[in-house]
Amino acid sequence: MDKDALIRPGERLDSLQFGDLCILQKLDAFRFGTDSVLLADFPTVRRGDYIVDLGTGSGIITILMASRHPDCRFAALEIQPEMADMAARSMALNGLSDRVEVRQCDFREAARLYGYGRFSLAVCNPPYGKAGGALLSQTEAQRIARHESDCTVDDLAAAAFDLLRTGGRLAVVFPAARAFELMYAMRTHRLEPKRIRTIHATPGRAPKLVLIEAIKDGGSMLHWMEPLVLNGDDGQPTAEWKRIYRVPENS
Repeated sequence: MDKDALIRPGERLDSLQFGDLCILQKLDAFRFGTDSVLLADFPTVRRGDYIVDLGTGSGIITILMASRHPDCRFAALEIQPEMADMAARSMALNGLSDRVEVRQCDFREAARLYGYGRFSLAVCNPPYGKAGGALLSQTEAQRIARHESDCTVDDLAAAAFDLLRTGGRLAVVFPAARAFELMYAMRTHRLEPKRIRTIHATPGRAPKLVLIEAIKDGGSMLHWMEPLVLNGDDGQPTAEWKRIYRVPENS
């Protein structure tokens, strides 16, 4: 495959440092961060799952999950046409097009396209900026990626409920300060929070992010997982960080 032929002006091809995995990213748009990598590792994935990525952006979460779970199928949904096209080309570059469908659509309308209750797992790294709570980003792509003016957590929970079968899971990474808001939206739409993991930059620091997994029509019992600490007191990545990033522990 001629990789250069799949790169458009204003884009660059980045190695993910996971084997031969790579990703196309726009120079002037929101680029993926650690939160996406952590979310890709977090969900409970079962053999044969049909997984939907709500707001895939560059496609990073789907790329990482598909590489780990070759027996699963994926639908990666993105509202921005240029981002959806770029994500589809990233899937082709990684040889994932046979298991991943990238579709340009508003995921709030996705149940009408795919059918209700079609998926067993949904993942989402939603915009963190609360509507009206911060200055908007400069470009349209950055604004959509970072601010929820186009999609609220209630919209997310409602869409996930429609797309998931009974017993299906929704996994989300979100600011710790807004965790209750997310869990309230989940419960409002019969998605019961079941697993939660706080993310800490270093030991003893308050978490800035949380990972939460909910189950459609699940029981009311929340399992608190061991906190995820990214760096030790010495500033070096922890063993758990290395596991998630697939870095040999002795390196």
